[in-house]
Amino acid sequence: MARICILVEGETEETFVRELLAGHLITSGFHSASAKLMGNARLRSKRGGVKSWMSIRAEIVRHLSSDPGIFISTMVDYYGRPSDPEKGWPGRSQAPSLPFDQRASSVEKAMFDAIAKEVGDARRFVPFVLMHEFEAVLFSECGLMAIAIGRQDLEASFQAIRDGFGSPEEINDSPTTHPSRRIAALFPGYQKPLHGNLAALDIGLARIREECPHFRSWLERLESVI
Repeated sequence: MARICILVEGETEETFVRELLAGHLITSGFHSASAKLMGNARLRSKRGGVKSWMSIRAEIVRHLSSDPGIFISTMVDYYGRPSDPEKGWPGRSQAPSLPFDQRASSVEKAMFDAIAKEVGDARRFVPFVLMHEFEAVLFSECGLMAIAIGRQDLEASFQAIRDGFGSPEEINDSPTTHPSRRIAALFPGYQKPLHGNLAALDIGLARIREECPHFRSWLERLESVI
């Protein structure tokens, strides 16, 4: 029976997978679905965060090679992928020259190709790269986000941000205007693991996939992989 493990960088994404995504994947045919912070399982305090591709590649290959029943995916953000020679992720240095809507998928393809070179048949690896960060998907439904975090008065401000972009996934990657920074500027008490997942749960998977085309593409790949 097929199982899926999604490698993530933070507790917010870990909770999102566990509380919102796992049930959907199980109804789609997986026997179980889980999230795992990247890194050594015995050193949780040192797990998560941006890792070198070399270390993550080894983790992915280890899972795929040792467990024939497991599928591996990722939930990492494009903005945080290093492109330097030491930590660089496949395709990341070339991606900025591509049209916006091809950047994340080009990194995903490069990741897939790199794993395929290691394991041969990489059909059980389904990489996913968020274009910017988790908070972007919360702009899929600004009213529900505002209610979920207890700041209904901010709905119009959130909506004004959303209306400035073609989709929530496009909300930009400047150090001062990326999605979580925009939320925190309006709501200084914003706590990513708490408020982010309360909002995601209220918004729901259907609305997120409707508003976020790259996220939707990932779900469709996961739904059809088995």
